[in-house]
Amino acid sequence: MNGPHDAGGRHGFGPIAPEPNEPLFHADWEARALALTVAAGAAGHWTIDESRFARENRSPGEYYSLSYYQIWIAGLERLLLDKGLITGQELASGRAGENTVPPKRKLKAEEVATVLSRGGPVDRDPQGRQPIFAIGDRVRTRNLQPAGHTRLPSYARDKIGRIASVQGFHAFADASARGEREAADWLYAVVFDARELWGTDAEAGDEVVIDAWEPYLEAC
Repeated sequence: MNGPHDAGGRHGFGPIAPEPNEPLFHADWEARALALTVAAGAAGHWTIDESRFARENRSPGEYYSLSYYQIWIAGLERLLLDKGLITGQELASGRAGENTVPPKRKLKAEEVATVLSRGGPVDRDPQGRQPIFAIGDRVRTRNLQPAGHTRLPSYARDKIGRIASVQGFHAFADASARGEREAADWLYAVVFDARELWGTDAEAGDEVVIDAWEPYLEAC
């Protein structure tokens, strides 16, 4: 999706200004926003890529007016409504009602540390499927303009690069964001000359490496 979240490589946003000694959270509610999102995700009604798309799929005006964790809450509200776990009336009132979809499972407090330490592996068994590309191969990224989630940044579309490494066989984020939990493909690290991406204004000799699934690439 060519949404406001895909700001990498664009002009007009100014330099990145890291905050020295930045705290994990700037307000107590931000920690609760993170905890609510993780706990709700553990109910098993959406993938992590669906949750990413729920956060990014909004207008530039809304996206840029919200702080980082305000976007998380907005995305969580959308998922809970779309999956029927809450109603609009419940959201507006802040009170639980009835006749909503029950969670598939519940993350109990005593299970949090174990579940978080286990994580959610996204590597999959290729079941004999071999990668099309090998290290050193020249590839061109496809000029994809999907309406849904994609991990191919807009600045790296229809560009020529080189396979730097084969990263394994992983859940395909674009399909996972549509709820296709079994979809997986080969993932590569692809290196680009910065001038291929941004022209002669880029520093000579600079390179950019991105992770790219096989459906993003074609031989050239």
